[in-house]
Amino acid sequence: MTKRSYGNHLGFQTKAVHSGNDVDGETGAIRRPITMANSYALPDDPSELNWSSSGGKPIYTRNGGANQNYLQDKLKALEGGEDCVVLASGVVALSGLFFALLRSGDHIVFSNITYVAVYRLLKELHPEKYGVETSLVDTSDIEKIRAAIRPNTKLIHIETPGNPTTQISNIAAISKLAHENGVLLSVDNTFASPYTQRPLELGADLVIESLTKYINGHGDAMGGAVIGARLLIEKIRSDSMVNLGGTISPFNAWLIMRGAVTLPLRMREHNSNALAIAEYLEKKDGVRFVAYPGLESHKGHEVAKKQMMNGFGGVLSFGLNADHDTHNRFVSALQIITSAVSLGHDESLIVFLGENDERQYLYPEEFHGGFFRFSVGIENASDLIQDLDQALKAVGLD
Repeated sequence: MTKRSYGNHLGFQTKAVHSGNDVDGETGAIRRPITMANSYALPDDPSELNWSSSGGKPIYTRNGGANQNYLQDKLKALEGGEDCVVLASGVVALSGLFFALLRSGDHIVFSNITYVAVYRLLKELHPEKYGVETSLVDTSDIEKIRAAIRPNTKLIHIETPGNPTTQISNIAAISKLAHENGVLLSVDNTFASPYTQRPLELGADLVIESLTKYINGHGDAMGGAVIGARLLIEKIRSDSMVNLGGTISPFNAWLIMRGAVTLPLRMREHNSNALAIAEYLEKKDGVRFVAYPGLESHKGHEVAKKQMMNGFGGVLSFGLNADHDTHNRFVSALQIITSAVSLGHDESLIVFLGENDERQYLYPEEFHGGFFRFSVGIENASDLIQDLDQALKAVGLD
């Protein structure tokens, strides 16, 4: 059965529903089935096949499977990229990008506020194991990035909003600076999702998504993706998926494909709820600070207004006018909001980051002494605010 084609003129929500999906040629099912095969039929003469290749018809799931391919079609449509590679997790996507594009003697500039795995990969593992030079930079300041660029700089990697402080970096300005110096720009878009921010449209070369988070949205599958120009994606696919084996399972690809259909619907609620809760918390005397790009008090608010669409994401950070133990008692008093890591689930998740966080020296001063990263779910905002309110009262901070 002929695969249907969906053009770029279609709206985001229509793409979320239809891209990557088609009528199954064998059964007539209007949903792509789960193909739990690890091997595919070879052509009559397989002697010319490149067994380490990932292109063309699937031959082995490590080289790319059916459900992975469907999901890749959906994601490149949502992000506006030429090509996409889906991998086993967000960290595999990040490490696979760095592994494929960097070699000994190269230099990378990366955000000081970033996911802990990136901090570990670029501050420790790549310099120690592979001789890659790295510079940890406040990427919210374009002049600091400019000063960090060297003749051997190959990549600038940013995360915006940054995990866990919600720091904002100017994608368009950094892209212009990178390309003036012959440098690639990669952007981790996990906190925003393609519904809220599309870095490729702002000039980035590559965008990374932890599919485990908003794009799946249900807290039941892991995956990661890199989207961008075809030649760059093919190198990442070959080096880091086929030859390192960072392959997503067919079932996880199918689950994420299913979850992605409702991404725009869920993100509307995440974005709306997060703004309402940030505004509520900002007015409470017991709250030390609130960091959310949708607030006018946020340092990056003006940049966020220009590069984020349909809202400002579903994650905020805040701290209490309290000691370490009171922060933990506050979490214990919550009845709807769950204390757990990860983000982008349908349910609200909160995690306390205490004074022992090794990256604390990189955070703004108000974050010192411990704070919460709060992934706001899609529950009723009024119920979430009531839960926060009763927990503040329980610890004497109302």
